[in-house]
Amino acid sequence: MDVIRTKAALRAQVAAWQRGGETVALTPTMGAIHEGHLSLVRLGLERAERCVATIFVNPRQFGPNEDFETYPRDEERDLAKFRSAGCDAVYVPDPGEMYAAGYKTEVTVHEISEVMEGASRPGFFTGVATVVSKLLIQSLPDIAIFGEKDFQQLTVIRTMARDLDLPIEILGAPTVREADGLALSSRNAYLDPKQRDIAPALHRAMIAASEAVHAGADPRVAAAKAREDVLAAGFDEAIYIDIRDQDSFALAETQAENLRIFAAARLGDCRLIDNLGI
Repeated sequence: MDVIRTKAALRAQVAAWQRGGETVALTPTMGAIHEGHLSLVRLGLERAERCVATIFVNPRQFGPNEDFETYPRDEERDLAKFRSAGCDAVYVPDPGEMYAAGYKTEVTVHEISEVMEGASRPGFFTGVATVVSKLLIQSLPDIAIFGEKDFQQLTVIRTMARDLDLPIEILGAPTVREADGLALSSRNAYLDPKQRDIAPALHRAMIAASEAVHAGADPRVAAAKAREDVLAAGFDEAIYIDIRDQDSFALAETQAENLRIFAAARLGDCRLIDNLGI
């Protein structure tokens, strides 16, 4: 497995594989690799002959009071995990390689990035769209794969790639969960044992709301009940729990097709997000 540090070397390697008739999948990450990330690599190797992962903790998607400085970092551990999954190369640029001195450009996807995560974390999706557009342009893979746990992010990236005419297929991969339903996330490491016992209540509340809507309940009532259940379980804050159209992200006011429940909740210092199709 090659470890690549510069965009020139990344572009050259991907282009060499493609000239040889091989397709290439890209799986961008911020490191702190877990089974969810490795499932993206395995999907990449199913859909393409080569898979490149990236590790870059992107400063532009963290707010001033967020966890950029404390975000888990262990490059050697991450590289070993990618190697065990069969990854062909890992791109590990430093901040200066991604954002050279004098960098002035941002990519913003309007409307769909302005609710939920976008409303509670101003600037987050501009940071995401900017770094992902750069990674896609630097590598020019055939396919790029992102997890559905970050469903709003996946939709923003798909829209960005479509609107900028990037010739890359954007694939979503199913959320990987613990046996008790907790969605895998690098930030789960922030949970202490008591909080870890409470955390699966978020998924349980989402399932109950989804089943209620499927049975005919008003989506607004089901979402409100889920918020109550999450707080009653011991969460410190239900940042949002919404039932929305999964394409437009408009709030659901009546029964409809294509609905999804989206949630973000805080448990101690850990901010958990999740979503579930109805």
